[in-house]
Amino acid sequence: MDKKVGAAESDEIDWGGSGAEEDTFMKRTEAFSMNVHNGLANPATEVVKCSLSKGDYLYFHYGCDGQDDRGWGCGYRTIQTVASWLCFNWSPPKDKVRRPPSLLDIQQALVTMGDKPGSFLGSREWIGTFEASLVLDYFFDVPCKLVHVRGGGADLEHVAVKELHQHFEKHGSPVMMGGDRDNSSKGILGVCSADTGSYLLVVDPHYYGCQLENAELQKRGWVAWKRVSTLDQSSFYNICMPQTAKE
Repeated sequence: MDKKVGAAESDEIDWGGSGAEEDTFMKRTEAFSMNVHNGLANPATEVVKCSLSKGDYLYFHYGCDGQDDRGWGCGYRTIQTVASWLCFNWSPPKDKVRRPPSLLDIQQALVTMGDKPGSFLGSREWIGTFEASLVLDYFFDVPCKLVHVRGGGADLEHVAVKELHQHFEKHGSPVMMGGDRDNSSKGILGVCSADTGSYLLVVDPHYYGCQLENAELQKRGWVAWKRVSTLDQSSFYNICMPQTAKE
């Protein structure tokens, strides 16, 4: 289940509504931590292969825009982190937004597409990787590949790790990962294979509090390499991978 941390004050951020321009978004990035994995050491001394996200992104987490979404908003926040990467690194058609969608924007998009009923708007219902694929395509015209990992050490070590290496090498974008028993959304920024096993670079959206320096986020474990074997071996996992490479 979702982790809880102590509450703290957070100033509300006005993104300027659904018609916000690209420069408006770019001027307000100082309100968020950027590229929070920078400076993090490799998880093992004998690394066989390491693949990382390429390009700038912002770290979205519980309450970062003044809305207290603890307990239900982790999927939305991971979508926003991925969306921020697309704002910096992807070129959607001119009629598409150039800012991360708000929580309400995400809910409205899912209702508009017919994926959710009208009662979903303004609710505290969770969303996962399937909804993420719909939302990212809706706002940025980027298709997403959904990878289902049935669970267990073998599938995680071989299927997930292989897919993630290929994704970061070809597309470079962050991805969203979530499961059933392990239902906490995770942003994945990299994968590392070593003789002792594989590791995922996890950006955790469950932090709640004031903006922290990257080093402090890493110290507290909100941004960290997680050994694949520490994931719930009885949970399946889905991974949403934006397909941004030009053919």
